[in-house]
Amino acid sequence: MGHVRRLLTRPIVMAVLVVGILAVGVGVYWFQPWKLWVDETVRESAPVSAGNPGAPSGGVRTLAAGELISHEHTTSGRVRILQLPDGSRTLRLENLDTSNGPDLRVLITDAPVKQGRAGWYVFDDGAHVSLGKLKGNKGDQNYALPAGLDLNRYTSVSIWCDRFDVSFGAAPLEPTRA
Repeated sequence: MGHVRRLLTRPIVMAVLVVGILAVGVGVYWFQPWKLWVDETVRESAPVSAGNPGAPSGGVRTLAAGELISHEHTTSGRVRILQLPDGSRTLRLENLDTSNGPDLRVLITDAPVKQGRAGWYVFDDGAHVSLGKLKGNKGDQNYALPAGLDLNRYTSVSIWCDRFDVSFGAAPLEPTRA
């Protein structure tokens, strides 16, 4: 016991212990491992027209849609771009199911959606717009699109981990026929 006490009173040993404890604290904050076991489910209703809220579509049109594929984490669900009667547009995630993680965002981008590791890192390379933090890793959620966003230029959506610059999953946006 005396040997351990003498060792702990040495300045270099104390410095190494303090640095080690700080490193563990920073690592826990950075990686947020508890999020792997915590799901956040969001159940937002699809937007409807204020003039006819009881109607199923309420005059809302689907402009583009796509199915999410998995990248860094298993991800599934559907993405739709909806246009409301007032001209505003919303990106809607439906039946989203992905892992939770630190600093997840919804990006609309000009990057092509690629299968496998080739698609993990491309979504912040070119033109992209962050629609905000992912509200939950499961369920249905809506994100307002900026006015004037050119859907001919922005052709994909990514569930993007900004902390580690990696796509959890992505979907190509295919225009729908009116």
